[in-house]
Amino acid sequence: MCGPVAGLLLTGGRSSRMGFDKALLPVGGAPNATRLAAALAGVASPVIEVGPGFSGLRPVQEEPRGAGPLLAVCAGVSALGRLGHEGPVLVVACDMPFVTGRILRALADFPGSSSVVPCPNGRPQPLCARWAAADLALGAELAATGARAMKALLSKASFVHFTEDFWPSGVVAGDFADVDTPEDRLRLGLAGPGDLTRP
Repeated sequence: MCGPVAGLLLTGGRSSRMGFDKALLPVGGAPNATRLAAALAGVASPVIEVGPGFSGLRPVQEEPRGAGPLLAVCAGVSALGRLGHEGPVLVVACDMPFVTGRILRALADFPGSSSVVPCPNGRPQPLCARWAAADLALGAELAATGARAMKALLSKASFVHFTEDFWPSGVVAGDFADVDTPEDRLRLGLAGPGDLTRP
């Protein structure tokens, strides 16, 4: 086992393509940030929001704000360290409407101490993943050299590919989809509160 797992919910993106803050995307009649915060809290402790405070979790902000997910993760890891947590962290972005507690539990409980990154359709999804402490430290080093995107960490880290062979029963690749545009929202059946269909 990887030891106690903390959680980070990222809500601070600019959402420029969506036209409104993605953290407030209604999923099943509630803001997705609130739903994901509850799912994370059921699996991890402590759990922090990196963003303006949409979820009800303790919020922290990256500096500068909106400068990319890697900086947001680093800010969250620093805040967790101040709370005494130095182990693995579940990282989830607020624009993933189909991620559930079952998926997060499977990531948290995955055997071994390595980072675990879902790979739906062969493409790593680093913003719904369990990151090991060593890789989080590597992420901080990369951020200090100017990296801002999670692909910089993916290119350097050694992680387990969390493929469909390891997914809980009933989980499909579409459960790792993110919503960036109004077109994504319509395609995924998120046209309004309670109007949710899985791809």
